Amino acid sequence: MSGPISRIAQAVSEGKLTPTQTVTRALQNIESSNPTLNYMAQHCAETALEAAASHSVAGVLAGVPVLVKDLEQVIGLPTRKGSLALADAPPEKVDGTVVARLKAAGAIVVGKTTLPEFAIEGYTANRATGVTHNPWNLELSPGGSSGGSAAAISAGVVPIATATDGGGSIRIPAAFCGLVGLKPSNGIIGRWPTQDWIDFSTEGPFATTVSDLRLLMSVIAGVANGDPIGEVGMRPQDYLNFQNQTPTKIYAATRTSDFGALPNELEQVFRGAVAELSGQLNQQVTWIEPGSLFGTADPDLDWFTMATAEHLVSLGRDWVVENFDLLHPASQEFFTQGMNADLDEYLEARRRRFEYVRVMDELLTGNSILLTPTVAEIGWFADGRLSPDSPAALSPPESYSTALQNIIGHPAISLPLPVMSSGLPGALQITAGRYREDLLLDMAQNWERTNPWQLNATGYDAFDAFLD
Repeated sequence: MSGPISRIAQAVSEGKLTPTQTVTRALQNIESSNPTLNYMAQHCAETALEAAASHSVAGVLAGVPVLVKDLEQVIGLPTRKGSLALADAPPEKVDGTVVARLKAAGAIVVGKTTLPEFAIEGYTANRATGVTHNPWNLELSPGGSSGGSAAAISAGVVPIATATDGGGSIRIPAAFCGLVGLKPSNGIIGRWPTQDWIDFSTEGPFATTVSDLRLLMSVIAGVANGDPIGEVGMRPQDYLNFQNQTPTKIYAATRTSDFGALPNELEQVFRGAVAELSGQLNQQVTWIEPGSLFGTADPDLDWFTMATAEHLVSLGRDWVVENFDLLHPASQEFFTQGMNADLDEYLEARRRRFEYVRVMDELLTGNSILLTPTVAEIGWFADGRLSPDSPAALSPPESYSTALQNIIGHPAISLPLPVMSSGLPGALQITAGRYREDLLLDMAQNWERTNPWQLNATGYDAFDAFLD
């Protein structure tokens, strides 16, 4: 199924649309929907129109408007990372790796999207831009940390909005917004500058269709100077190729950590998807008990030990202390954990990471896959509360199902499932062996064919709808 990215680029390259027309439409969409959804962190309408007026129609993304998560660098725009403490950040002098590659392929930046402060949360709310709402249900969050980007794509505002993933930040908003989202293996998309969470974070794509996801991967994949991981994975053009690969072994788990039962509705939706996939592939599923893979160690808890300490050092302890009162309560809690980190505990967690990788390498050998829910809740409020009377603070680890894949560096994809009582879609996460994005994309394409999903939130048109 073709998607809005490829359709718009084709229309521009064939002369049916001009870059000015596509950018103007994106700016009109922003003007009409952002007051309700609040996904915009920064506007740059004038520079976007100037770029469009002089833009070439060459490139596989010719004339396609793109919104950039305000964690990534764009020439001429500050990178505020959702923080009041960075309100006076200077304009950037260089583009980030992915932004540069999108621009080189013909895309045009039309603004920057919201995120939780410093991308540390699974809901998109901060003290600088306020609360971002999910177009599927305005009371609820689009997830995070790439929540502003996911809300914009789901609402048909632009065909492309960038995302990053250090603990689930592509997959969580993809799940809550009904998108297909891929966290690539470490190094598939070269990482520079150094990530705040050194070994966990990567940029990556989400989209409304698998064909658009493939197209984005063909543009943004590739090595970057500064990334300790060299050239790995497929050649960029190979992401476009469907090979109809299927798994040789299917594992499934309601959770990988022993954090208790899932909400009943979510577990039913998840088990239904596992059974359907098992039937389609005519393969038995081996179920794994939560918490049984790693003995007494817990990668989800070790993620917090490492990420909080590394992020504190990335910003600088003195800077965090100096600006502490400006930070969101979730950030304050996160950095407090980092300040209290014990060096021995941190290094012990880093050493355990190697054991986690070994276990998962052996489990996911060949074409084996692991099925889990993408998230462990059916949604949470837009300001991060799990219930009406709970505080909007740092979300508990048991709300998530995504940190393991960041610790081990393996690829994982989130696929949309039917809409639940929360008004949000469910989501199935598939994890494969390192550098097996090809297997995940083939499986996603087959799932899209047999279980087609609603491409945009109800009440919102796809960006390319005017071409019909």
